[in-house]
Amino acid sequence: MQSCNEMKTFGAMLVLALALGTVMPAATAGSMSTDSTVEVGGAAMYPSKNIIENAVNSNDHTTLVAAVKAGGLVDTLSGKGPFTVFAPTNEAFAALPAGTVQTLLKPENKATLTKVLTYHVVPGRLTAHDLAMAVDQGGGKASLKTVEGDSLIVTRDAKGWAITDDKGDVAHVTIGDVMQSNGVIHVVDTVLLP
Repeated sequence: MQSCNEMKTFGAMLVLALALGTVMPAATAGSMSTDSTVEVGGAAMYPSKNIIENAVNSNDHTTLVAAVKAGGLVDTLSGKGPFTVFAPTNEAFAALPAGTVQTLLKPENKATLTKVLTYHVVPGRLTAHDLAMAVDQGGGKASLKTVEGDSLIVTRDAKGWAITDDKGDVAHVTIGDVMQSNGVIHVVDTVLLP
């Protein structure tokens, strides 16, 4: 089985990070201690802080943070949880068709924005180890019900963990097991759409 370190590290992230010089390297999928600090978007992600407290510091997740604010989800993602968040980077948002992000951030599109954002969130704390167990038990794939209500399909391919949305688009985990006080974040390279 490949580790997250064998996957290419994508230089950007969603709700995550704070910059310190004494940061440990990115965790290996399935072997991350919940006490380890992982660097995302040039910032240390502290397991003692919640998803929002960490995310606002990640240089790679400024678009995600702006979307979470516009969608009115700050209180939810600061809450007890636990949540598993597949956090798209700024580059993932930039890869959407021109004007998509600006349109979603308009107040009149809040319901659609919230639907897209909550499609990236799964109830519970699912580490890479938990994902591996679910995929093994599912004969090579696992279906995860999102907070939005639809499902994501998790598999493994040559690039590592693959998350497939309802439209058939595939995101890959670039940094896994970023532990938070109220869950875990897996940084992904593609925006998932319900």
